[in-house]
Amino acid sequence: MQKRIKTLRVTWRIYLAAVGKWLAVAAITGVVCGALGSAFHIGVEYATELRGEHGWLLYLLPLAGLAIVGFYKLLDMEGWGTNDILEEVHSGHGVSLKLLPAIFFATLLTHLGGGSVGREGAALQMGGTIGYNTGRLLRLDDKDMRTATTIGMAAFFSALFGTPLAASVFAMEISSVGSIYYVEMLPCLVAALSAYGVSVLFAVKPTSFAVAAPALALGTLLRAALLAALCALVSVIFCETIHFTEKQASKHVRDPWLRVALGGAVIVALTLTLGTTDYNGAGMAVITRAVEQGEADWAAFALKLLFTAVSLAAGFKGGEVVPSFFVGATFGCVVGPLLGLDAGFSAAIGLIAVFCGAVNCPLASTFLAIELFGTGGVPYFALACALSFVLSGYSGIYSSQRILYDKLKARYINVMTNAYSPADAKDE
Repeated sequence: MQKRIKTLRVTWRIYLAAVGKWLAVAAITGVVCGALGSAFHIGVEYATELRGEHGWLLYLLPLAGLAIVGFYKLLDMEGWGTNDILEEVHSGHGVSLKLLPAIFFATLLTHLGGGSVGREGAALQMGGTIGYNTGRLLRLDDKDMRTATTIGMAAFFSALFGTPLAASVFAMEISSVGSIYYVEMLPCLVAALSAYGVSVLFAVKPTSFAVAAPALALGTLLRAALLAALCALVSVIFCETIHFTEKQASKHVRDPWLRVALGGAVIVALTLTLGTTDYNGAGMAVITRAVEQGEADWAAFALKLLFTAVSLAAGFKGGEVVPSFFVGATFGCVVGPLLGLDAGFSAAIGLIAVFCGAVNCPLASTFLAIELFGTGGVPYFALACALSFVLSGYSGIYSSQRILYDKLKARYINVMTNAYSPADAKDE
């Protein structure tokens, strides 16, 4: 009996030490990410408002691009991006603190000039950097350092979007599809909630939309499933277009200074040709209009994809997630009514389905739908995420993301996104 009691004491000391360690990492990371994430959110919003008030700032986009290239060269951070943060989770090669000011100011400049990007790429990079360096400060070992990086991604994502549950699951799910390390659940959630709490203190409003979901019915489920299948195809086109454009731009215009200046000039020309700034910046106003009012131009999703592909290929900084929201919401808003669905509800389905297909995170996407749209349409959103995850295949916006298990059967494959096809599989 005494031996059993002694064993329990030792066991509980180990448990408490582990919990204490992760609570410390999560609290520090969450507060820092919450404060910096709030500042970043406010900065992006201010840059967007400033560009709206002073249209001439659009003409400075090529110059903003040159400043971004110069800043990255000055900090010796050329070529660093979200894929490097995911690589840190996989291989533990480390993340320099210099990435923080680089991506922070580069993203602000991109939004100020009207580059068509989001902000979550910056969130994952800054959050991962903060998490990693917090782990270094607390002298964590190699395995724990990777978890610390994940914690930072969850915290910063939560601060920006106000979706702590989705942020936690997204950070756990994004690096290795098919494998979740549940040791990360407690610290990710604590960090995400802490960051969210700090963002509330800074008056950062959580991202949410008013959506009226229809009652659960077989006919509506089938229509939503068909829309989700079409959105899976759109997500593949979205990812492939971005990767193809980046590859071609770097191949044919090798000089980064020239590439970013030309890309900025193309965005300016496209904006002037269309006579609208709907496709510059993140485009949250267009997303809100599609979801809450059921209004979108028929070609909006294709134009946003074009603007985003050119912006990222040129070297402007930001992210692909909010553009995927835009593409999905406007596509769903236009196509959904053709299938007999409400336009606003279809926009919500499109937003979450294209996002899921692009990031290969069905659980995080389902939780995100709940936090963005409420619980009314959960069965529809979950079905859309499940279908889009399978039908989007093995493409994705993050090339460093690993897909550990086949999407079609219970088979271990351990491949990178964009580098595998079911035709490559060998039956076992």
